[in-house]
Parts: sequence; C-alpha cells; structure tokens
Amino acid sequence: MNILQLNSSLRGAQSESIRVANAITAKLLAANPGATVKVRDLVAYKHPILDEATLGALFTPADQRTPEQAARVAKDDLLIAEAQAADVIVMGAPMYNFAMPVQLKGWFDAVARAGVTFRYTEAGPEGLLKNKKVFVAAARGGVYPEGGDPQVPQIVTLLNFLGMKDHTFVYSPGQAMGPDAAAKGQADADQAIEAVFA
Repeated sequence: MNILQLNSSLRGAQSESIRVANAITAKLLAANPGATVKVRDLVAYKHPILDEATLGALFTPADQRTPEQAARVAKDDLLIAEAQAADVIVMGAPMYNFAMPVQLKGWFDAVARAGVTFRYTEAGPEGLLKNKKVFVAAARGGVYPEGGDPQVPQIVTLLNFLGMKDHTFVYSPGQAMGPDAAAKGQADADQAIEAVFA
C-alpha cells in the first residue's frame, strides 16, 4: 500500500487537521505492515498558483514548450505522479473562512488535468484517479450541523470529479470555541477514527 498524506494547515505542529491526519496514517500503517508513506506538506512546498502563464504552458504541446514552461508543468507533474501512485490519500483539510486553504485548492488545481486525471466523454466527465481510498481530516473552528459544513461539498465534488469516490471525512469541530469544546472535538475525531478502523 502506498499512502499519500497531504497537509495544508498553516499551524504546523499546533494543527488539529495534521494531528488527525497523522492518527489516520498511523492506523493505516498498523493495519498494513510494509506500507509506504509520502507526506506532502503543501504549505512548506509552496507550489505556484494557477495563473495565465501556467495555463499557457499547459496548453502548449510538450515539444514546443520553453524551458520555463517545461519547468512549470513539471511541478504539476510531480503532484500528479504522487496522486497516481497512491492507494490511499489522507488529506488534512482545515477550514479557513468557510473554504479550504489555498494550498489545498492549489493541489487540486495542479492535479486536475484533462486527459491525465480526468477526461470528457460523450457521457460526461470521467475521473481517472480510480480505486483509491481518501480520508479527509476536517478540523473546524466552529460546529456545523450535519449537511451544513460549507467546505465539504466542494471537496466531495472535486474528489468525485477526479474519480476518487470512496471518501471518509473525520471531523474535529469546535477548535476555536474554547478548551472544553476543542477537547470534545478532538475526542470525537479520535472516536471516529477508532470506529473506522475497528
């Protein structure tokens, strides 16, 4: 088993989403001796954003790209190759201003490439990153009722679009609502992980 852990929190060692993602990865390793883990810290990596120059590079045939364009596309190629090689993706997803961090959105922007990780068919789009299990470690400052989390629909849409339709969300809510609420959210996340791997 190849495990890819994506960390996107700005909080480093203080991050609850990273703590939960680490706990999920530890359970996967315990259940799958010999598994390999690649941790991609999307904050430290500082992947360039999708901009006009990047679009120009992506839409230029490979044999006609300038050295600068080839180098830019190679950065996306690296993230695509990691996703393709992974059997399981553990995605740390803190919520910033009701959305995913720009670093995580940038990962989706880099990995979503027509003809490589998805394609359009007569029946509609088809995701090509199939047969992968995804765990999303979802840390939240507040508490959202079931179905009311504004970040989840976008992540689910993007995962499904890319063909990754087997996903489990582990929530750690209330992290900005005081010590008691934070501790309860952490305990809820730990219990959910235990239930998933029971």
